[in-house]
Amino acid sequence: MIYSPREDSYLLEKQVKKYSKNKKVLDIGSGSGIQSLTALHSGASSVTSSDISDEVISHLKKLAKENNYPIKIIQSNLFNNIKSKFDLIIFNPPYLPEDEEKLEDKESQLITTGGKRGDEIIIKFLKQSINHLNKNGIILLLLSSLTPQDKILKLLSKLSLSHKIISQENLFMETLYVWEIKEIIK
Repeated sequence: MIYSPREDSYLLEKQVKKYSKNKKVLDIGSGSGIQSLTALHSGASSVTSSDISDEVISHLKKLAKENNYPIKIIQSNLFNNIKSKFDLIIFNPPYLPEDEEKLEDKESQLITTGGKRGDEIIIKFLKQSINHLNKNGIILLLLSSLTPQDKILKLLSKLSLSHKIISQENLFMETLYVWEIKEIIK
C-alpha cells in the first residue's frame, strides 16, 4: 500500500520547499514520493528516496523513469541500506499508537502505526539519523499530538540535538507538527 498524501504530507511539503535549495536531500519512508519531488523541484542538489515497501520502490522507480527525474531510489528499512550523509533528511513516519481495538487493517497499520506507543519507529530513526547527517544538517520530522513525545525529547537531548516546531496544523482529533531538528553547536 502506498501512502497517499494527506494533511500531514502537505504540511511537511511546505517546509521541504523552504529547506531543500542546494541541499543533498534524503526522503525516508517516501511513500508516494511527494517530499522527494518537492525537494527536487525546489532546487535540491541531489535527492535520494528510500522506503521499505517493494510496492513503493516500484512506484518511485516508474515515476522517476517516466519523468526523467534524477532521483536515487533505495529500498531500506530506515538507514539499513543507506551509506551517505545528507544536508536535509525528511521523514513523515508512521506516528500513531497501535490501534488496540484492531479496527485498522494490517496493511494500513504498516503506514500509520509507529509501534505500540506510536514513537518506536521515530526513536529508531533518530538514533540512526545522527550518523547520516552532515555538519549543520537538518532533519524535518512530522509528528502528531497523538504521538508520545517524552522519550523522543529525552533522546534528542542525549544525542545533542535541538528541535523547534516550525509549522503546525490543528485537525479534528489531533494537531500535526513539523519539527526542525539539528545538532546543538557548542
